[in-house]
Amino acid sequence: MTNIAVLVSGGGTNLQAIIDSVADGSIRNVRICAVISNNKHAFALERARKAGIEALCVSPKDFASREDFNEALLGSVREAGADLVVLAGFLCVIPPRMVEEYPNRIINIHPSLIPSFCGTGYYGQKVHEAALARGVRVSGATVHFVDQGTDTGPIILQKAVEVREDDTPKSLQLRIMQEAEWKILPEAIRLIADGRVKVDGGKVKILQAEAEK
Repeated sequence: MTNIAVLVSGGGTNLQAIIDSVADGSIRNVRICAVISNNKHAFALERARKAGIEALCVSPKDFASREDFNEALLGSVREAGADLVVLAGFLCVIPPRMVEEYPNRIINIHPSLIPSFCGTGYYGQKVHEAALARGVRVSGATVHFVDQGTDTGPIILQKAVEVREDDTPKSLQLRIMQEAEWKILPEAIRLIADGRVKVDGGKVKILQAEAEK
């Protein structure tokens, strides 16, 4: 059984996709051991409570320093017994100590095809605003491991989504969530839980399933 802690900041639509995939058996041998948010008003916490999952708020506003917040966040992940940390729209910088303690055990969903429109400053609708301003014909989403950089860790899965002429940042954001994010994030978790993801030389290899060999 792989215990996962899901870190969120907002509505939690990617969290819901994970909850649904665990519930319908698409992801097996996975338990969501905690949902942690930096925002006490995040609807994601309500989604977690409704599903019977421990819901915690660890907010920087409640600590005297960033160091204290970082220590509390890491402590919450430890106490939850997480084997894998899933960043599902978490808008706080992950403490370097957490990255060191969970090497290749923290994954993030980013709403573009990395290396396009990623890095510092690219989050939420800002990603889609930049994509439309550039005039790209295809965008999408990426699931990657988290390292000490910003959106620089090894890529696990990507899915492309067409950009339409009448798209707005909001419409593109919604379609990328529906057609890419909600599909590849649960799939990445499934592959990791099944032991089929290996990092070799900074790149991810997806191993064949036993039944396919």
